[in-house]
Amino acid sequence: MTFDDNAIDWLASLLAEAADTEIMPRFRRLGDGDIRQKTSAADLVTEADVNAERLITARLRQRYPSAMVIGEEACSDDPALLDGLGDADLAFVIDPVDGTFNFASGVPLFGVMLGVVVKGETVAGIIHDPVGKDWLIGAKGAGSHIRHAHGTLETVRVAASAPISGMTGAVSWQYMAEPDRTRLARNQTKTLSQFNYRCAAHEYRLLASGHGHFVVYNKLMPWDHLAGVLIHAEAGGHAARFDGTAYLPSHVGGGLLVAPDRESWQELRRELWAG
Repeated sequence: MTFDDNAIDWLASLLAEAADTEIMPRFRRLGDGDIRQKTSAADLVTEADVNAERLITARLRQRYPSAMVIGEEACSDDPALLDGLGDADLAFVIDPVDGTFNFASGVPLFGVMLGVVVKGETVAGIIHDPVGKDWLIGAKGAGSHIRHAHGTLETVRVAASAPISGMTGAVSWQYMAEPDRTRLARNQTKTLSQFNYRCAAHEYRLLASGHGHFVVYNKLMPWDHLAGVLIHAEAGGHAARFDGTAYLPSHVGGGLLVAPDRESWQELRRELWAG
């Protein structure tokens, strides 16, 4: 079966099914054996992550048997699964619980993310909020919207451009090497205010719906960014790697700066890295 826009409704329902059956029943009910560290005390995996990814992967392989299916937890065990993402005819990239640290801590800021890649281009992105029970959805050339739990659709649009002194954003400087780590942490004080949700799903939602201006990410894994960057672009925004080149599904390095438009991107790139 080939992918078309009609499949987005099915995919949205699939993410909600995973949330209802595997994620929310475990929220604030995790036992000591249900949480494990991956690379550090801030990089966790829970039984909700593993089981939600397993359910989504199985359903996708039933419907799209020839597609590449890439899940964060599967790649944690076997990084070679990422090979070929940029060349696949059809690929689905899953983050079963984005914001696992929040989820494991009992904080209701996490999401289920899925990006659809066709021949090296992201063509659709879905971010499901299991707590709010709604979806942020974008499709290439068709704009982005929030599908609310009560069924209505709300078109979203990025914030209007503003000088850096009037911007609100997030800088993930903790993943930077020196001297950029210190430089970015210092220069973020040039902005109006900051946010840090420890959850790309909700940070992209904030930006795509016009309630924040920018994010800076250094760590680029496709399950964290493919859906969000596509949704943000379809809401009118601009994103590029730190050197100004386009962000592609095959990229796992080079950093990412997301802004309301190209001119805002250029100002942020200049001012945040100044000195």
